[in-house]
Amino acid sequence: MQHRILGTGGLEVSAIGYGCMGLSTSYPPFPTKAEAVGVIHKAIAMGVTFFDTAEVYGPLTNEELVGEALQPYRDKVVLATKFGYDLDGGKRDALGKTLCLCSRPEHMRKALEGSLRRLRTDHIDLYYQHRVDPAVPIEDVAGAIAEFMKEGKVLHWGLSEAAPGTVRRAHAVCPVAAVQNEYSMWYREPEKELLPTLEELGIGLVAFSPLGKGVLTGRFARDAVFDKSDFRSTIPRFQPENFSGNLALAEMVQDYARAKQTSPARLALAWLLARKPWIVPIPGTKSLSRLEENIGAAEITLSAAEMAELEEAMTHIVIVGDRYSPGQAALTGK
Repeated sequence: MQHRILGTGGLEVSAIGYGCMGLSTSYPPFPTKAEAVGVIHKAIAMGVTFFDTAEVYGPLTNEELVGEALQPYRDKVVLATKFGYDLDGGKRDALGKTLCLCSRPEHMRKALEGSLRRLRTDHIDLYYQHRVDPAVPIEDVAGAIAEFMKEGKVLHWGLSEAAPGTVRRAHAVCPVAAVQNEYSMWYREPEKELLPTLEELGIGLVAFSPLGKGVLTGRFARDAVFDKSDFRSTIPRFQPENFSGNLALAEMVQDYARAKQTSPARLALAWLLARKPWIVPIPGTKSLSRLEENIGAAEITLSAAEMAELEEAMTHIVIVGDRYSPGQAALTGK
């Protein structure tokens, strides 16, 4: 497995990480505990060193699962988790997710201690603010993180779904190692302002949903319908009136993958890796075969000519529909 560096502080991670959310949140049916631990251990055996979770996944149960699975390997992996929600008093959406943001420094302290306990560790390698809290200046958040770092409880920090201006302000107070954002062939908005900002500041990008929430794997038909318990059922671009046309992108990826004698998922991940040397995708899966498929993308090289050809093909495909419902979108990009 190749490795990459996030930020100027030398945080080294595997070129492809593992997003743990789907083991217990958003995409049922969920694996048993033994199955989930088995997938995590298989990822480690295949060279993955970067694992991503959050207190809100579950909530709380995903951290507990990941903490138990990684405990025997703690000194060999980079563990990322997130704070930023009020899990006690927050309102919930239709899928049970909390919608109340809270990044007050005293709440951050409580969240940190809880995550450390559930993750069975004395430090967090990469600690993200999950969503920007408009009620708390980002400078105050960065100041609290700086205190956690002095205590050795946080080694590096980052932001998730933050606007470029917010990233700049945070970075000026306490250097940011990485910004986590959705980024893939399916969602390319970060290319406009976020990626240039990160490149200028020397900050890494951790790409979540790098396979377009499963679309780019080629597993869905045009008439696919998502169960109400599935997070995708709430997303406009997955609604029947949009989804059929949106699959043109997935079909294009399948065609190119076939020509390159690889899988659509590997091609989509290889495309991300080729975009910038400081981009690290964190695909999630509950399947051992899909895990092996995803990790194999690190061995695929796309030439400049192939990247240009893919770029040209994508310019003729328009994705219709927002990537979040209005309520969810209100929590991004502040």
